[in-house]
Amino acid sequence: MKKNVFQVMMLLMIALVSSTTISKAQMVIDKIDLGIFPSPEKGYKKMVIEVPYSESDKNKKIEFSVGKWMEVDGCNTFNLSGTLEKKDLQGWGYDYYVFKTNGNVASAMMSCPDKEKRNLFVSAQPETVRYNGRMPIVIYVPEAYDVQFKIYTTDGDTYRAAEVRTKK
Repeated sequence: MKKNVFQVMMLLMIALVSSTTISKAQMVIDKIDLGIFPSPEKGYKKMVIEVPYSESDKNKKIEFSVGKWMEVDGCNTFNLSGTLEKKDLQGWGYDYYVFKTNGNVASAMMSCPDKEKRNLFVSAQPETVRYNGRMPIVIYVPEAYDVQFKIYTTDGDTYRAAEVRTKK
């Protein structure tokens, strides 16, 4: 009797897992054709961030940074100068980004001759955008540069800021 109950329970678990897997596998998400975005200008390349769609897209953000790997000293912080311009893809209602830089790097000027040099991704100010599993993030960057990104997730809780009242 116990053996039969166990077998039935196992079959039910397998059926439940299988039906969940099949329903997720059959879900079709339309992605945007990257061919609608312009070709990169001379000296630039097109970088694309594509993330999977999820039911919790609204609880996520993407932070991306444009930069390049450089050998730097072992103690200072470094920032790439440059501008990130958000542009409208005319006629489509989508956005893309163009990063322009003269290559200048600012750093703290601490002396640290005893520290070993390190290889560091030196980037410009990061940009934070909505997570959207249906839309790619297209960024045009100079050929010598790269794009890195992070995904931030929240539990969806919303909080209210405190009001400061002045005494009258």
